Amino acid sequence: MGVEISDEARRLVALFEDEAGVTVRDCVVDEAHEQVVYLVKRGQIADAIGPGGTTVSRVEERLGRDVKLIEDAERAEDFVANALAPAAVYNVTVSENGDTVAYVEVPQEDHGAAIGRDGRNIDAARTLAKRHFDIDGIELT
Repeated sequence: MGVEISDEARRLVALFEDEAGVTVRDCVVDEAHEQVVYLVKRGQIADAIGPGGTTVSRVEERLGRDVKLIEDAERAEDFVANALAPAAVYNVTVSENGDTVAYVEVPQEDHGAAIGRDGRNIDAARTLAKRHFDIDGIELT
């Protein structure tokens, strides 16, 4: 499935790749939550964050908005779990009954982290899961 990104997102990908020295697979400019979401190549998330979060902090300072990083995955279930970090995800089940929905088991105390402030985490997860795995929805259980 090919993903098309805007010219602005391309510019932001180049900026982050230059700053972090990692490969960015996708970028979503989330105007509603004033954040930029980067999908980072599997195995490169620690480098993308940087020691003590320094890389993310530098990019946030340059952009004047929050940055969310998600580590890519080959399987839809792993992808959704990564997208909802830092919440602890016990299990993800993808069901195809008309719509394709990922049901995510998260401990009650981590529902807030999975959803994020004003829904920013779960919205980013839904957007990228749709773009990369054609998942229509994500529901917490």
